[in-house]
Order: sequence, then C-alpha cells, then structure tokens
Amino acid sequence: MAKKQFAVIGMGRFGQSVARGLASLGQEVLAVDNDEALVAEIAPYVTHAVQADATDEKALIALGIRNFDVAVVAIGIDIQASILVTMLCKELGVGFVLAKAISELHGKVLYKTGADRVVFPERDMGLRVAHNLANSNILDYIEIAGGLRIVDISALPEWENKSLLELDLRKKYGVNVIAIKRNKEINSSPHGADIIEKNDTLIVSGNKESIARLEAMSK
Repeated sequence: MAKKQFAVIGMGRFGQSVARGLASLGQEVLAVDNDEALVAEIAPYVTHAVQADATDEKALIALGIRNFDVAVVAIGIDIQASILVTMLCKELGVGFVLAKAISELHGKVLYKTGADRVVFPERDMGLRVAHNLANSNILDYIEIAGGLRIVDISALPEWENKSLLELDLRKKYGVNVIAIKRNKEINSSPHGADIIEKNDTLIVSGNKESIARLEAMSK
C-alpha cells in the first residue's frame, strides 16, 4: 500500500477511529481538533496531532493542508463547521475530501460545497449490523458509491470442492468474486480454476438486487 498523507479533522469517536485505523495501516496522519484534551488523547497513535481551529483558513494554511492527499472532515454535531471546513479544504487544494454527515440534507450540502465523498457512519453501521444479524452466512456488509455492495459470505455446503468456473456466481446471482479468504490467507486475484473449500469466505460485489438474491440463498 502506497503511503499517503491524511489530515483528519475532528477527534470525536469517528475521527479518532479513522485516524488510528489509518496510522495502523502505516499511513501518515495529522489529527486536528480544537479541544486540547482530545488532541492529547490521539497524539500517541498518529504522526502529528495539533490543536487548531479548522474553521480558520489561516490555521489550515499554517498546517500545510494543501500538501495532504486526503482530508477527512469528521466534525459531526457542528454542521456549520463541517460545511465550512469541507469548503476550505477544497479551496485550499486538497485533492480528495471525505466528510461525515449526520443527515441526508447535511450530506447534500457537503457535496455541494465540494466534498468528494460523504459518509453516514451511524446509518451505515446500522445497515451492516442489520444485515449481519439477519443473514447467518453474511459475515460483513459494506455499501459504497453508486449502489455497489460488498459482502463477506461463508462458502455454502453446495459450493465446496467446486471451482469458481463451475459455480459461475456471476451468471447465477449477478455477483463478482473479488477475493477468497482461507484461514489467514487472502487470495485477492481469484481465477476460474480456484477450488472453494469448506470454511472459505468469499468476498463478493454486486448491486442491491444481486446481493439480495445471494442473501436469500444463504439463509
């Protein structure tokens, strides 16, 4: 994974989780918050942690925000601040800005002010938990842009000892197998000749309807 520079602005639970996750993956992370205690809390886990008012354009310039590949605007409760910081990051030249929204309307405004991607952590986590609870074979569920969904699914008994070519999941369900997990190994470039074994986990992608068909089979 190529190393990038990330600025994560807002050290609430979501911001801290993103900052720590990126740092654990070996990325360079600048954590920013106006609260000194939150900055001190995240400091041991990231490359740099700075107390600053991100709604102040001069403060962002001083932080060298234009030099970052990605800015994550993780400000939640203060909607006005999240919109302003998103706009400033784009105006100051950040290549990609991901912003957290707490409502659909908030998300629409963030997109209009320049956000490249808007996430809804509470809503998305609720969807993931619901899918995980409702489908015993669906181990994880993620919805990404454009309605595309990615799920982890335990290999069904009828798939065992068959190749991907034989199973032809694309034709049957409209999904693509993008990886196979076996024990602690991940085959990220599966081929048609690869055989599915007991306890394998398949990572598949598809649209809403395709995933629904697969979920129906796995119940």
